[in-house]
Amino acid sequence: MTPRRRGPIAVATLMTLAAAAACRGNNPERGVAGSVDTGGSPARGRAVIEQYDCGSCHTIPGVRGARGLVAPPLFWFSRRTFIAGELPNTPANLVRWVREPQDVEPKTAMPALGLSDQQARDVAAYLYTLR
Repeated sequence: MTPRRRGPIAVATLMTLAAAAACRGNNPERGVAGSVDTGGSPARGRAVIEQYDCGSCHTIPGVRGARGLVAPPLFWFSRRTFIAGELPNTPANLVRWVREPQDVEPKTAMPALGLSDQQARDVAAYLYTLR
């Protein structure tokens, strides 16, 4: 009896399952939204995002006019594993990034906007609603 060859569909299925297992950290079902306490208010965060015109660089769901193409879009932010490819996506790290991005990534184009700690917490609270 000759061994059976695995067809291309079987191989593709196995590769897809392996890739899905490797990316568990980006699983939408395991996103951080819903369990995050930033100490901020999503409604105030959206207002801060509009006030500081973050949408001139980012596309941000739910924010009027936020269709920027300079920086990454912030769709599904709560599902992301890392912030700016540098920090684990935690409330403390997000507040730090929003307040002083150059402290995390010195060559980033994202400006320090001079946000207060509370404003950064509010922005973080809004971003964690993006599931």
